[in-house]
Amino acid sequence: MSSTIDEITINYEENGILLVKEIDKEILSKGLNTTILFRYKEYIADVDDYGPDKYTIRRYKKIAGEFRQQAKFNISSVRQGKIIAETLSRWLQDVEEE
Repeated sequence: MSSTIDEITINYEENGILLVKEIDKEILSKGLNTTILFRYKEYIADVDDYGPDKYTIRRYKKIAGEFRQQAKFNISSVRQGKIIAETLSRWLQDVEEE
């Protein structure tokens, strides 16, 4: 468990192998409820290497001094990620023009 936002990671190791490798993260909101966008790769045993970049948004809540994951949304493909980014850009542009 993590007691500070900066300690939160999605790195996951099992039997000495890093199965989920965090590449980067962007903290979207801070506080007792924290939201983080992660960029990561998953280990593929068949090829003994990591697969393509993946993305996930995770929501954490601080309970008894530790951040615990409450929800997650995995961006399932590059196409989906592009649609999300393009849609948000368009919506934000609309808001700025108001």
